[in-house]
Amino acid sequence: MITDLKAALDFVIVKMPGGQPLTIGQVVSVLVLLIVGYIGGRFIGFMLGRRLERTRLRPDVVYILKRVVFFTIIVLVVITALGLLGIPLTAFAFATGALAMGVGFGAQNILNNFISGWILMAERPIRIDDFIEIDAWQGTVERVGNRSTRIRRTDGVHLLVPNSQLLERTVVNWTLVDQSIRTTVRVGVEYGSPVHLVSDLIMQAVTEQKQIKTTPTPSVVFEDFGDNALIFDAYFWCDVTGERLLREIRSDIRFRLCDLFAENDIIVAFPQRDVHLDTSDALEIRVLPAEKQASETTRK
Repeated sequence: MITDLKAALDFVIVKMPGGQPLTIGQVVSVLVLLIVGYIGGRFIGFMLGRRLERTRLRPDVVYILKRVVFFTIIVLVVITALGLLGIPLTAFAFATGALAMGVGFGAQNILNNFISGWILMAERPIRIDDFIEIDAWQGTVERVGNRSTRIRRTDGVHLLVPNSQLLERTVVNWTLVDQSIRTTVRVGVEYGSPVHLVSDLIMQAVTEQKQIKTTPTPSVVFEDFGDNALIFDAYFWCDVTGERLLREIRSDIRFRLCDLFAENDIIVAFPQRDVHLDTSDALEIRVLPAEKQASETTRK
């Protein structure tokens, strides 16, 4: 039985261009090597990631190192497999180049996204856990893959954005350097309000929030004489990791402003319109009983 198995493994499938035979045993060895190399690369990358996660490295750096280790192992396994098959590297490079030229025309988008993914990992304009804004939506980067980047929007929906679009479009990375973001809260009060007191109350509402940074110093600006209100803008910096926290901070400031304005008899302005009637004759105003008013309406 062992003899039969050895004979089967030594069976020549085809002869290579250099005259070297290709046996079933070589093919089986290459397949086993590729499977073991793939599983081993995944396992080593997993163990390396777990060890690096205990350090202070950013998640995106850990992810890049895991991918580099995995692809390095795969390349070494492929080179070893070519040696077992007796294929020289020069012939493999020539065949790979010809194949790439043929496939490239039909898979331009895939190759473009793949290369863009490596550019994103090398230059790191977008990293894991970054809060970004692209087009009309905002979200947190969860994963930078070979073909696309997974982003979790502020409403919880996951988006898969092709890597090439992240390089071609204008992307606002709110947390590229740090998590400090400047934002503003606008409020309008009615005409006749004491403007200096209003400014002091707005500053008090802003500085009472623990999430707001003291440096740079918050500021309150008397922005404009609006159509229906005196407009004030409060500018301040805060450390946030997403749009939700930013909305909560602005909401807390508005809640506090309502309390402070109520304590000081300051009214928040609302849209209103004054109507002036210009007539030479005096207007006659009559108050009709409900029944008579209904009957006149019916006749009309």
